Amino acid sequence: MKTYRVAILGCRSRGSSAARVYHAHPRTKVVGLCDLLAERLNTLGDELGVAARYDDLDAMIRETEPDIVAIPTAPALHAPLALRVLEHGVNIEVEKPMGMDLIETDAVMDKAAAKGVQVAVHHQWRLSAWTQAVNKVYQEGKIGDLRYIYASGKGYYGGFGLMEIGTHLLTHMIKFGGHCQSVTAHATTRGRPISPHDVLPAPRGNGTIAGDHVTASLQFANGVTGTLLQHRFDQIQLDAHVVELYGSEGRLLWHPKGAWWLPNPHVLPANDIDQWQALQPIYAESFEQVADKIPGQSKMTEGDYWFVDEYVRALDEGREHECSGTEGRHVIEIIMGIFESAAYATRVELPQADRQHPLTRWRQEAGLGAPEPMPMVDAEWLEEEERRLGA
Repeated sequence: MKTYRVAILGCRSRGSSAARVYHAHPRTKVVGLCDLLAERLNTLGDELGVAARYDDLDAMIRETEPDIVAIPTAPALHAPLALRVLEHGVNIEVEKPMGMDLIETDAVMDKAAAKGVQVAVHHQWRLSAWTQAVNKVYQEGKIGDLRYIYASGKGYYGGFGLMEIGTHLLTHMIKFGGHCQSVTAHATTRGRPISPHDVLPAPRGNGTIAGDHVTASLQFANGVTGTLLQHRFDQIQLDAHVVELYGSEGRLLWHPKGAWWLPNPHVLPANDIDQWQALQPIYAESFEQVADKIPGQSKMTEGDYWFVDEYVRALDEGREHECSGTEGRHVIEIIMGIFESAAYATRVELPQADRQHPLTRWRQEAGLGAPEPMPMVDAEWLEEEERRLGA
């Protein structure tokens, strides 16, 4: 069976994680690494025994002829680098979010279609062992008919949370609910509705955002509704990071560290704990055989491995990756719909005809120019936001 050749563009933490998993998988081989910093490049190259090291992505692709190029770079570079890589007619894996707005994501998808190659977006939690466990119970019909989906972030500043952990939560929601048909959202800054003056550049280069508390109501196919919360907490609360499926006969709860099934959807608190049943994680077939060979394992490794395993099977079968560019773009459509609904106080039908970032348009209509630059580091960004608000 074919061994797929993989080149890694960017050797920071996520790039190193991706390279290690592609290196460990029996059906993929890392044939090239690219980074602008020689120290990062050489550290990872020495660890994996990859001699082909570049600071020029075009040279790397020409000389190593990969089947897949992974793009685990800074968020603002995802779409521009994806477009540059796609010029070579090679399949790509791009970190989330796949673009900062719909203009960028459309450009990536159009280029991939023109070149006849795949786009996969690295939503590893959609494929993780705990998601596999939830999906198995769900497919077996053990919660009956799906009627409602709840998801919450872990306490980032709301708009930033949407572009960060929100991308993972939304791809979970559409995995079970199908594509979102419409969005109604409310966003506040310090308890008041957002204004065009609250439109800001996000931390870590995650595009344009607004609102420290964002609450969205989503309408999926077949009458299923959902709620997504991205609310800022004083401290990050990892236990708040959940997706829950409510069915006619039971409930399922997903968390990055576990999954549970409740056979009865209507339970009083006194009986709740005893009735939740812990599920067992389901790993990719070859993962446990190679897991101890992957350096620097973290809780994300098995999800990354599932992502690679799915890419191998998708290419073998000539189909899209489950975390395809189509799904990744729809996630951005939902996020842009949330921002638009919150800004204009209206229900937004998806997909949008106007692909411009709605918050940029909102500021322009208010006679405002581009927002002032903000720090990239989360803590420094929050300090600057407090100063802006007059703390």
